[in-house]
Amino acid sequence: MTGFGRAEASTGGVVITAEARSVNHRHLDVAMRLPRTLASFEPDLRRLVASRVERGRVDVAVQVGPAAETPPQRVRMDAALAREYLDQVRAFAREVGMEGEISLGWLLERPGVMRMEDIEPAEGSVWPALADAVGSALESLVKARTVEGQVLTVELRRLLGELGTEVETIAARAPVAVSRREERLRERIRTLLGEAAVDEARVLTEVAIWADKTDVTEELARLRSHLAQFAAALEKGGTVGRSMDFLIQELGREVNTASAKSDDLELSQSAIAAKAILEKMREQVQNLE
Repeated sequence: MTGFGRAEASTGGVVITAEARSVNHRHLDVAMRLPRTLASFEPDLRRLVASRVERGRVDVAVQVGPAAETPPQRVRMDAALAREYLDQVRAFAREVGMEGEISLGWLLERPGVMRMEDIEPAEGSVWPALADAVGSALESLVKARTVEGQVLTVELRRLLGELGTEVETIAARAPVAVSRREERLRERIRTLLGEAAVDEARVLTEVAIWADKTDVTEELARLRSHLAQFAAALEKGGTVGRSMDFLIQELGREVNTASAKSDDLELSQSAIAAKAILEKMREQVQNLE
């Protein structure tokens, strides 16, 4: 299922922005894009995503920036390094017999004494804000997926109704197919034997053997059972994508078996129509969690 969510959280003078996107996928596949400073939180974020989403390709992107009232960088003064410069320069001056004053300006120009640093949140406050931002983005994503799921449910109900109609057509056609087979067999015998006597018992035996080979009673019973389970899953809602995947696979197996047994044009046409409907259902179920 597709969806998008975006959220922000503030801490320690910075704003954490999280975006979550999802597209269809048979399993849960999570991709993370995090700033270097937040890389250590990736395992925790993956667990957070897995707690909210069970299926789909989910891309999570996190950015860290300064709050509106906070400058993006701050000045850092390294007093220990400055003293080290002073001590070393004064010792060198004594060694070579030179005198002179060291200005503050010269000292501030030394590498590392004064530097600019990006503002980063305090370590202890990062995870609560990060979890809040990503969690809120995921909540928005789940809401979008829920709306899409409601639309897909309506479509799946329609397809399920069409599939049920084809199954009942197969059920109604099966006895007629046996009768037509018997009639064709008798017609061939009359063509071959003319007015000669026909062994009625033999004819009935052949018809019974053929009827047994082409009997789809068990397949129809399983088809109806799977259709009922699919309908129940639609009514139940929730995370039903995988179970529906399995049911469609089983429905397809039973339709294929019934089609292979058929010796009737209309029955075969209904089986082909049922396969086409199942393929549409399969495509839609891939969008469900």
